[in-house]
Amino acid sequence: MICPMTHEVARRLAISVQPVPKQDAEARKKNFDETYIGFDLNAARIEASRCIQCPSAPCQEACPVSNDIPGAFALLELGDIAGAANKFRETSNLPEMCGRLCPQEKLCEGACVVGFAIRKDGRKEPPVTIGKLEAFCTDYQRQSLGGYPMPRYLPEPTGRNVAVVGSGPAGLAVAEQLADMGHGVTVYEFWPEPGGVLVYGIPNFKMRKNIVDEYIAHLEAMGVKFVCNTYVGKDVTIDSMLGGELDAVFVGTGAGVGNQMEIQGENLKGVYSATEFLVRGNLAPEQLPDMYREALPSLENVVVIGGGDTSMDCVRTAIRLGAKNVSCVYRRTEAEMLGRGEERKNAREEGVNFEMLTLPTRIIGDESGKVVSVECQRMELGEPDESGRRRPIPVKGSEFLIPADAVAIAIGYGADPLVPQTTSGLRSDRKALIEVDRTMRTSRPGVFAGGDNVNGADLVVTALADGRVAAQAIADYIATLPPKRR
Repeated sequence: MICPMTHEVARRLAISVQPVPKQDAEARKKNFDETYIGFDLNAARIEASRCIQCPSAPCQEACPVSNDIPGAFALLELGDIAGAANKFRETSNLPEMCGRLCPQEKLCEGACVVGFAIRKDGRKEPPVTIGKLEAFCTDYQRQSLGGYPMPRYLPEPTGRNVAVVGSGPAGLAVAEQLADMGHGVTVYEFWPEPGGVLVYGIPNFKMRKNIVDEYIAHLEAMGVKFVCNTYVGKDVTIDSMLGGELDAVFVGTGAGVGNQMEIQGENLKGVYSATEFLVRGNLAPEQLPDMYREALPSLENVVVIGGGDTSMDCVRTAIRLGAKNVSCVYRRTEAEMLGRGEERKNAREEGVNFEMLTLPTRIIGDESGKVVSVECQRMELGEPDESGRRRPIPVKGSEFLIPADAVAIAIGYGADPLVPQTTSGLRSDRKALIEVDRTMRTSRPGVFAGGDNVNGADLVVTALADGRVAAQAIADYIATLPPKRR
């Protein structure tokens, strides 16, 4: 006789994955709307019922913020969408965004038992579509409420004030957590609008901007203040902040300095950093600094160098800008690519050409200094290097040209050294990454840091996790300070 639990697990494993509707490739090439349309309520409940509610919850362990995924799906399955959304919000400040942007296949979905369970009929099924369900629940709740859910009661002000430098995922998490404790929070942002990488690094076809706009409005309703167009380290320093009315500072400046190829021709007209290409291609001029407000010229042949998610953002943006030929040039094979498989799949559907095992050796311009082509060389893979991936080795005599009227360089990002350079007592390494302890405290008393300016270029969710840890450490630090004189 089969025990009830075994029978129930078998029943759930027999449910087929629910497809996530998305725009047809030909249609979406002509707009910047989100690629994925998302689940409807019926499909979402069926997909949630595929979760077998395993007690060990490896999906939760694989999540950097430890979302109670089985708990949320148990509620969603019953039709309690608000309850499911609130379950995600217990541990995540940005579930709408993480549901869209996290590499779930390497995190929660990669650990989901449903994806590698053995079924009696030998059939294989994908893991539960955790990310799209997380986005569905929280979108549904937000639309029902007309915005993000506010705390039932706002706390009495504590009289303590904290500056947050950078309004990306880490900074926004710190701001919300501290505001919810009654502390005054002012967020400083380099760009003209708050949101950091969520606005200026993520194309609209991956996440529509009103999700971030509504979250910023939510934080403002909680009392958070935003000061934009401010370059901390230049326009104002952390030393001066701590010399005033501020009790603590959190540094969440991210990793926004684009790496360079260091090859001939990188300074030609029509060669862009990935960030410049993306913001000029995806945002309105009034959202940009003066230096980026001119629209990109008409494009025909675009070459994007790099193989991560940012390179996919660039090639897919180029398609939407009307480029006829878009090539992604990468020196290894797809097996070594670090970005999301679904993004490469979407790019291929939209007509992007992939030049694998290919290394750009120089960028060629015409008499006026405008890019006209990229010289490349074929590669083959040798022994693994320090990253664990096989080292690309040039193939002699394999040089060839790819026509290009625009080149975007998307080979990774580094941290801005200005804050460490202008803050006394703040230690950083040779890559300008700020040194912190396990609670995100830096070497400078009262200064905390987290996200990509600590870890190097990483994920939205890891920055979010750092921010939540840092917020608690800041609150603990503030509690040790002597009372303020009135």
